[in-house]
This record gives sequence, C-alpha cells and structure tokens, in this order.
Amino acid sequence: MSAAKIPSFWGLVNSAWNLCSVGKRQSPVNIETSHMIFDPFLTPLRINTGGRKVSGTMYNTGRHVSLRLDKEHLVNVSGGPMTYSHRLEEVRLHFGSEDSQGSEHLLNGQAFSGEVQLIHYNHELYTNVTEAAKSPNGLVVVSIFIKVSDSSNPFLNRMLNRDTITRITYKNDAYLLQGLNIEELYPETSSFITYDGSMTIPPCYETASWIIMNKPVYITRMQMHSLRLLSQNQPSQIFLSMSDNFRPVQPLNNRCIRTNINFSLQGKDCPNNRAQKLQYRVNEWLLK
Repeated sequence: MSAAKIPSFWGLVNSAWNLCSVGKRQSPVNIETSHMIFDPFLTPLRINTGGRKVSGTMYNTGRHVSLRLDKEHLVNVSGGPMTYSHRLEEVRLHFGSEDSQGSEHLLNGQAFSGEVQLIHYNHELYTNVTEAAKSPNGLVVVSIFIKVSDSSNPFLNRMLNRDTITRITYKNDAYLLQGLNIEELYPETSSFITYDGSMTIPPCYETASWIIMNKPVYITRMQMHSLRLLSQNQPSQIFLSMSDNFRPVQPLNNRCIRTNINFSLQGKDCPNNRAQKLQYRVNEWLLK
C-alpha cells in the first residue's frame, strides 16, 4: 500500500497536506460524554428541501461510497451551531470490516459499525464546495452513526439494496439514483453534539463544523456485507475491500464539545461563559 493511502503519512507525503500532521483542530475525535458542555443557544437543525426529492450519482471513489447530489433540487441546512445556511454537496459512507469498527468518531472510546457524513458548504459566502473547504466557516458535516440491525433506514436502503450497490463494485463505477428524500436519512431526534474540526481526508483543512446526531441509523447485516464487497481497485487489479475506510481519532487539544442535550447542570468549562458543564451517567447517552 502506498504511503499516500495511510492516514499517519498524509502530512509527510505531500506538503499541501501539512495540516493533516500539524493541525490542532483535526477530525475525527473521541467524544467523551462526561466532557460535553450544554449550550442553551443551540437551536434544532432545519433541513430545507423545498418539499422536493433529490437525485444524485453514487460513486465508488476507491476510498468511499459517495453520493453527490445534482444541482437541480437543492437541500440546505441551517440552525444548530450555524450562522449561515449550508448546501448539501455529498453523502459519504464509512464502514468497518467487522461490526465493532467502522465509524470515524468514537463515543467514550467505542466505535460504531459505520458513519454517514452529510457534507455541506456555506453557499451564502462561497460559490462552491472547493472554495468553501479552504475558507473560514466553510463546511458543516452532519454525522450519523450506523448500527447493524434487522431493519434498514429507508434512505440508506435505496443506496444499499442489492440492485444498486452491485453497480459500484469497482473504483470509478457510478450509478444514478433518483427520487431520494434526504429527510428520511435523519434519525428521529433533534439532539446532537457539535465541535469545530477538519475534513477527515487530505488536505485536512480545519474549516468544518461537525454536528453528530444523538441517535444512529440502521442497516441490515446483508447490506453491511454488500459494502464490504466493494473494492478499492478497478476490475483489472486485485480485490481490496473498501472497509475500514476511517481516519484514526485525532487529539481534541482543548476544543469544546457542545450539545443541546440538557442534563443536570453544574459548573462552567468552556471559553464562552454561556455554556455549562454536564454531569450525568454515560448510559443516558443512549444512541439506540
């Protein structure tokens, strides 16, 4: 495997990827629930689809399953920690070779079987995602943990049913999906946690606000198996599973992890005085 494919080498093999090695606000991170701060000013997320369904092209990039939306019907998100409205550009899947790993973020040191990331860019300040990715207040990533279950999230079911997922077995394969309802991807919760970080692929620009939903979504065992059968390579090359396509967690370095979940309130721990430290048992963060 080339050094460029190994996350710990990213900052060394390309000087433009320097932040991957030396950045102080990198993602993903391990979320310690005992260190979260309740922020009463965090409002619920608002998803604006204009009441319409969307279409997009699903790609095997060699590293991810990526669904890139077409520009015909736009999806914007606002609220939460956002000052501006952000436009959905891409839905990206991370998953493991076994159920005990796969997510990029960890919760109290525990990984989940996968993670869906909805990548949005600030369309009020920037003209496209490329410009936004290297600019302040550029990106918002909504992240949802994936668990394996008997049932399947309806949106992910459209992406991962056998007829669809087998169309992108090899690197650079692409398949058009139509009539998708983004709202179906979100779990039934308005609770989330948020922190400032980076993109989890080079060049690791530190321009992303992360919003991690407080409930997971589910896919079936067969759908997870289908993901693991996707290859990083083209058909002429040796099969190499795309699974375990997550970046290891990065140091938090005194960053605040805020939440809109209001448990018992004691003390203050954050640079902004409006936030209050949480005191509660870990099992109250249910993620079921």
